Amino acid sequence: MENTSYIAISRQAVLRRQMENVATNMANMNTTGFKAERMMFTDWMSRNRDAPFKGEKKLNFVQDLHQYRDTREGAITKTGGTFDVAINSPEGYFTIQTPQGERYTRNGSFTLDAGGQLVNSSGFPVLSDDGQPLFFTEADQNVTIKGDGTIQTATGTIGRLSVVTFDNDQNITRIGNSLYQTDQQARQVETPRLVQGALEESNVNAIQEMVTMIDLMRDHAKVSRAVQKEDERIKKAIEQLTRER
Repeated sequence: MENTSYIAISRQAVLRRQMENVATNMANMNTTGFKAERMMFTDWMSRNRDAPFKGEKKLNFVQDLHQYRDTREGAITKTGGTFDVAINSPEGYFTIQTPQGERYTRNGSFTLDAGGQLVNSSGFPVLSDDGQPLFFTEADQNVTIKGDGTIQTATGTIGRLSVVTFDNDQNITRIGNSLYQTDQQARQVETPRLVQGALEESNVNAIQEMVTMIDLMRDHAKVSRAVQKEDERIKKAIEQLTRER
């Protein structure tokens, strides 16, 4: 295969992965607490020792290095829901108990199950800062969730929501249903900034994602035309050599 084709394929592979990234962002633009994901690219130089001309000794490929998460907070939207809680800061995740262990989320759309336990939208228990589930009774009226996560009712204090952070937010993995997992040690945020009766929207910018998608489609078309032209050039060269024989 010609060097031009190798370079074009490297570019098309990156464009495909970037398009998948944009599609994921757009699919989650209405997902509570979702953080947009981006990709980092670099040029990768490769030596071509068999090249007949000096200008062809180095080949410039495109390589995606890493995918990172945009941790900027989304807009805070008032819902009026008693158990809806937004983290009004880029730092922090709620702690959720799942069958696979503790998981973390920015989605504070909570509710009570049939047993009066505070759960997330998937029915998993929301944990307090002492690692225990939070339970309410019929007597627990006038629920107030303070900015630091302390939950108070007419009967007294129920507990304090666990809001944790990590040494590196980029080393947590999205696993679906607004949940993340990581091998890092979670640390309690001492003074979280929570807002009751509100949710954090996705920080995906729909217009920006659409512009990016259009640019990607144009780039893909350009690369495809380059591959087609290279294919035509090779065919003409072969035809010319055939006639000369």
